[in-house]
Amino acid sequence: MKPVKTGFSSIVKYLSTKKEHGRRSIGLLVDGPNVLRKEFDVNLEEIRTVLTEYGNVKIGRVFLNQYASNKLVEAIENNGFEPIICSSDVDVRLAVEGMELVYNPNIDTVALVTRDADFKPLLNKANEHGKETIIFGVEPGFSSALRNSADYVIIVGQDNSGTVEIDNKAGIREMEQIKEYDEEY
Repeated sequence: MKPVKTGFSSIVKYLSTKKEHGRRSIGLLVDGPNVLRKEFDVNLEEIRTVLTEYGNVKIGRVFLNQYASNKLVEAIENNGFEPIICSSDVDVRLAVEGMELVYNPNIDTVALVTRDADFKPLLNKANEHGKETIIFGVEPGFSSALRNSADYVIIVGQDNSGTVEIDNKAGIREMEQIKEYDEEY
């Protein structure tokens, strides 16, 4: 049996060797009423998988209105996300939480799952403050203004498989390079 190291300094030293270098810290916010609909078949697990190829999802919140079913809330929790139930406008709460991510020094990338152009100012502010931005959108109704404001645009497929397709060619190249780097090291 190996000896167990104790003490705060030895634990800190051990954990520092486990820290991944070059990975992005991601804050993910999901506009539940806008995208978690049967007709869109959005798969939160698939979105998390795509993001974990790029970095570490440090914050994952799904915003819901007060009419969300207990079954939906449970499914969100089972996928490792934090459900936020809003008694008033979901968009306002999501925008406020998004601004907290913009000013959070521990978050490098702000990712949104929405179709709503109301979040264009949030993306612009995130870019202005040096944050990378990723937008997951669904068709029909995905705002072109929103699409043109993000660094990376990912269209969530409607083929009943929940697959995602990256629509931004620069984003494909960069994400593939990061994936290759991770596989090499």
